[in-house]
Amino acid sequence: MTKYKALSIVTEFWMPKENYLNGIIEAVSGKVKDGDFVVVSEKAISTVLGNIVDESKIIASSNAKFIAGFWMRIVWGYPLGVLCHFGQRLLKRLRAYPFEHGGKHKQVVLEHAGLGQALMFGSEGAIDGSNLPYSLVSLPLENSQSISEQIQREIQQCLGKKVCVIVVDTDKTYRFGNFCFTPRPSPLEGIHSFSHVALLAYVIGKFLRLRESSTPLAVAGVNIDVFMVLKIANIADRARGAGSGATVWDMASRFHVQVNCVTWDMLFQIEHKPIVIVRKT
Repeated sequence: MTKYKALSIVTEFWMPKENYLNGIIEAVSGKVKDGDFVVVSEKAISTVLGNIVDESKIIASSNAKFIAGFWMRIVWGYPLGVLCHFGQRLLKRLRAYPFEHGGKHKQVVLEHAGLGQALMFGSEGAIDGSNLPYSLVSLPLENSQSISEQIQREIQQCLGKKVCVIVVDTDKTYRFGNFCFTPRPSPLEGIHSFSHVALLAYVIGKFLRLRESSTPLAVAGVNIDVFMVLKIANIADRARGAGSGATVWDMASRFHVQVNCVTWDMLFQIEHKPIVIVRKT
């Protein structure tokens, strides 16, 4: 059986509008080898590209307020949360889901991903507020394949290394035998997206405790099957860790502030690992 080792690359926090290609080259220079898998976080790229929304400026609709005030607190806080085997701490947080800030967040999801995703918890159209300050959230990439190809070419041209670049998201892909599916939109070819019935897909995956991994979005440099990509993504995910926290609640708890009071300076204090090099041993 082939074994792999992973090297998570610590970088400074990637701020919006920075040159992420230069950042990647500097980060992997002297570390990457031919044949390596370079796994890059979609969230980090989306942030540096400025693909973010400030939810403090959003006005919540009545639908968004209903989802925040009833659906998240009651439906997710009790039956759905229990079906998905959530722990008591998470259930408690859901039952106290913030009405004002939560309503604004759900409005953003409604506008960018639709009602089906707004009814979700944790994977709402790949719109994510973890590892971002204040009321900022990142949107999913629309061109992850071209970005992965650009990174792969840049590494080959600047460093002379032939690698495979994989862009991944922490939202989960579930596997039932050889059938792979995810609630999020636009996964890698070979993974079935059930974004139109995201709630059902998520609950089934969690209730049945199916094997899960991070969701690969794009691959450049080599042709490999989806199961190998999922394996590499999972190795990278374990090596990377949760950054400032797996959820916005965890992030806020880490800094002992409210969910919308995390600052840039707080995030700068944390080790950020947007890149993981995975290598056959």
